Amino acid sequence: MRKLIALLLLAMAGSALGQAWPSKPVRVIVPFPPGGGAEAAARFLANHFTQAFGQPFVIDNRPGGNTVIGAEAAAKAPADGYTLLVTGGSTMSIQPLVFAGKLPYDPLGDFYPVSTVSHFPFFVVVPASLQVNTLAELVAYVKARPGQVSYASNGSGTMAHLGMEMLKQGTGMDLLHVPYKGFAPALPDLLSGRIGAMMADLAPVGQQVRAGSLRALAATSAQRSSFLPEVPTVAELGNPGYEIDVWFGLFAPAKTPADIIARLGSESRKYLLSAEAKEAYGKVGHETLYSTPDVVRARIVAEQKAFAKAVKEAGIKPE
Repeated sequence: MRKLIALLLLAMAGSALGQAWPSKPVRVIVPFPPGGGAEAAARFLANHFTQAFGQPFVIDNRPGGNTVIGAEAAAKAPADGYTLLVTGGSTMSIQPLVFAGKLPYDPLGDFYPVSTVSHFPFFVVVPASLQVNTLAELVAYVKARPGQVSYASNGSGTMAHLGMEMLKQGTGMDLLHVPYKGFAPALPDLLSGRIGAMMADLAPVGQQVRAGSLRALAATSAQRSSFLPEVPTVAELGNPGYEIDVWFGLFAPAKTPADIIARLGSESRKYLLSAEAKEAYGKVGHETLYSTPDVVRARIVAEQKAFAKAVKEAGIKPE
């Protein structure tokens, strides 16, 4: 009888410990620098988690290394629910192709996808000082100056890098790639005209586009974006089939307890489907996007297959 009571008490204690999460701050790693769409996507969700769970969910920006530095830190963190990762296709779909078997983490094996968070198009933007008003004019401008015009990205092997390389392949532009550690660090050079173009989301460049210091020439989505409906898509401008749909998702180390994953998933769904979230993400040019873990996994697998040829043809290598 005493043995039975002891076992019951242990079971109750274990249950209480499981329910106690989180009992301290939770770190949310973002493998990009501050000021971009990844941080915005992570911060809105983290703020909701802070309110819902009663503990701070703290953003930890870990940029560099093709987003590998931050992703590796998250993959090797204890699977106790106190380290999460917000990232997207650059980390999970493109880096396995860029590093070709030498990646220090397995996107599908080392992480458990909780949900997608948001998605959005990129926009091809140029400084207002550059005398081009359309994508066709940019193509003509660059072709008249082969190898002399540069474009910025938020790092080698990122979705923005691949997206611009695919555009180069489709239009025949000879542009020089200049990788930065994020969109925000690239902005001064883009605004000054030292850099000729960039493909980015509205979180880092929307204010400059609205102010007229940057000009948006094309959107990478299949249909025009509701955020800038006057801007045509790359596809409709003579590049049929071109589409880059950028996304961010919430991940946890693979062996994180199932009850913690379930609670994170439930709160993600509750928040991302709310009017509050749609309004918050809309201000930075994102649409909220809740999905189940299986859908996230399927998207990663599909993108790895879809981008393999483009990565190879572009010759994208690790930094």
